Amino acid sequence: MPEAAHSPSRSDGWKLWVAQGFGVGRIPWAPGTFGSVAGLAWTAALLATGSPLLFAMGIVAGFGLSVWLCGEAERILGIQDPGSVVLDEIAALPLCFIPWIVTSTPAAGGLPPVASLFTSLHGTLAIAGFLLFRLFDIWKPSPIRQSQRLPGGWGVTVDDFLAAAAAALLLAGLLKVVPAG
Repeated sequence: MPEAAHSPSRSDGWKLWVAQGFGVGRIPWAPGTFGSVAGLAWTAALLATGSPLLFAMGIVAGFGLSVWLCGEAERILGIQDPGSVVLDEIAALPLCFIPWIVTSTPAAGGLPPVASLFTSLHGTLAIAGFLLFRLFDIWKPSPIRQSQRLPGGWGVTVDDFLAAAAAALLLAGLLKVVPAG
């Protein structure tokens, strides 16, 4: 992990720890992939609420926190888009599963059960969403790559949310071919 640009305060230490995915981003190899695994846990936590409104609010709150804390991490570390900062992956990953939620939500208006994230499509839904997200997050086709030019935490976060949106679009197409039931 790169040294901080200055001696971090207690508040800076907390901000950096959260921006680094509660320590997950400090794993020395493939921190973005491990951050995306933590994003699956965040997706499961949002599904566990049973509320589409809380799921959506979690995505919006995650976006806002990511913009703020990833920008703070850049300031603290003194480098742009540090590899150890993975809150952006964690916050963005639930967006990948919106098409599945829309097609799987019971008529009563709740969310599908958490377990179905890992059992739908014969157990491959979570893997497909995860892999599609990682593909777009690493590949960064236009306009995902250009969004990284946004200042501070915006550039760190927006590219991941665009990667998640691209993954969601592909997942939506897959769900039309192979129903999620």
